[in-house]
Amino acid sequence: MRYAYGLTSALLLGGATFSLVSGFPAGAQVAQNDAQKISAMAPRAGAPASFADLTAQLQPAVVNISTRQKVKVQNDNPLAGTPFEGMFGGQGDSGGGGQTREAQSLGSGFIVSADGYIVTNNHVITAEGQGEVESISVTLTDGNEYPAKLIGKDSQSDLAVLKITTPKPLPFVKFGDSGAARVGDWVIAIGNPFGLGGTVTAGIVSAVLRNTGSGSAYDRYIQTDAAINQGNSGGPMFDMKGQVIGINRAILSPTGGSVGIGLAIPSDIASPIVDKLIHGKTIARGYLGVRIQPLNDDLADSLGVPHNKGEFIQLVEPGKAAALGGLLAGDVVLRVNGQEVSPRQSLSYLVANTEPGKRIPIDIIRNGKPMTLQVTVATRPSEEELAQQVFDPDNAGGDNPFKKGANPKAPATSGLTEKAIGLSVQPLTPPIARAVGVAENTKGVVIGFVDPNSDAGAKGLSRGDVVTSAGYQPVNTVAELEAAIRAAQASNRPALLLQVIHRGQPAQYVPIRLR
Repeated sequence: MRYAYGLTSALLLGGATFSLVSGFPAGAQVAQNDAQKISAMAPRAGAPASFADLTAQLQPAVVNISTRQKVKVQNDNPLAGTPFEGMFGGQGDSGGGGQTREAQSLGSGFIVSADGYIVTNNHVITAEGQGEVESISVTLTDGNEYPAKLIGKDSQSDLAVLKITTPKPLPFVKFGDSGAARVGDWVIAIGNPFGLGGTVTAGIVSAVLRNTGSGSAYDRYIQTDAAINQGNSGGPMFDMKGQVIGINRAILSPTGGSVGIGLAIPSDIASPIVDKLIHGKTIARGYLGVRIQPLNDDLADSLGVPHNKGEFIQLVEPGKAAALGGLLAGDVVLRVNGQEVSPRQSLSYLVANTEPGKRIPIDIIRNGKPMTLQVTVATRPSEEELAQQVFDPDNAGGDNPFKKGANPKAPATSGLTEKAIGLSVQPLTPPIARAVGVAENTKGVVIGFVDPNSDAGAKGLSRGDVVTSAGYQPVNTVAELEAAIRAAQASNRPALLLQVIHRGQPAQYVPIRLR
């Protein structure tokens, strides 16, 4: 189970009973028929009386999963690789670069067939860093332990399928309909927190289709207030029918412990992927080849478009589906194949769940004008292939007048850029382009100073960055940047969209608030 300020392993659980208190606060204006309607919808007092019967039926299908791994760790022995390395109580690798140690991970899973197929999270059975998984073991509720074979895994959705062989048929559970889950529904979860095994927790559905802002294709979770901890990863979340509607994956926590915000992969997403993994089928996902960013308030204000609708394209890969279909960096995508792009339904999700090879309409706004493009969706590359797609900038080297401590003098200007956006800029000449690591033929202005108290400073702009456009208009001179600022002010826009190149990185759009 992974822990960070946001994501760690999570689950959704079933929860506490309540009954409505009769009567209303003084002054409350509630029509009698509304009060009767509310009373009719309220759960019966004390129901459910207990989760014990349901737990007894479900618990035998929930398993504990452990892995043994070989993990390479850094060797801190200053004499490693010498005849004296044993003085520090161990032998390093022959090259002295580290040691290999045994490690163990714990998680949860659930049986989905009588012949022993088991579903869990991919991260439960995948080694971290330079580790290698040597063996996977599954322990049933009766205490019997069996070696498990990895049938298939999918890092994108964080799902994996294992298989064990036993002398007799196994109890199993089925996937339910997560789309029918409603906020306030009861759910229970059974898992292996801290290696304790067979632990049952309960709560309610706190939210459905929860988006955490990670931008991944599967950033859609069921959220619960149930207690979820290390080792619950991969365990099932059950509805009151005893069906799996979620797979516990992560928690949001500032401490690494449960604070009542757990996240589970919805069964509607997990079930078809699990079926393909069991049958050895390839999981093909749609792909455009773009780098995207949520349309936050600053971006929306700089573009003059509504908030919380659509996503912004920062980068388009040359030769990929998006580029071939006419999409450009700076476009705002509003709809994909007729479905709205929103925080709850991201562009990544819509495209990933589109069949590769399908030609679909994509509605965008470009420079304030709506238009529709027809794009043929490609097949998403493997994670290994994506990891190799690194930007290789033109680094001409040379003495950098913008290095820390340098103070290049910019030509005299009207001072508008300093006052409005906190930047001092000057024309980009070929020698300066070489110095800041961009191609000599790059057009734009280079930043010489950033006011640390400005929005530009807060968003990471720094001396040596190159501004190539402002408000979608090319910027080749200081005067052109000032003209873009005046145009934004005249339109009463509170922010200006700049396209900026930072050394060693591709160009990106940054909305800067005017002051």
